[in-house]
Amino acid sequence: MTYTKHTLQKIEELFKELNYVVRYEKGSFQSGYCLVEGKKIAIVNKFFETDARINTLIDILDKIEVNTEGVSEKSQKLLKEIQKVKETH
Repeated sequence: MTYTKHTLQKIEELFKELNYVVRYEKGSFQSGYCLVEGKKIAIVNKFFETDARINTLIDILDKIEVNTEGVSEKSQKLLKEIQKVKETH
């Protein structure tokens, strides 16, 4: 998987299909992100470069319940690709 702005857009689209809002905000996040309790909002440190944003969103995917029902085939394919990358690391 390449760490480009296009890949980041595809991951952001996946989050949108999972009914999550991805926001980039400044703040002192311990791990670079926070999940707002009770709401499907993922907040990522806005000062992160593209590769760090991608890695952070992938980390969030590990922590949330992912229901692929209603997710496009394209996003499901991306999700499988992300899972393969996580397995190799």
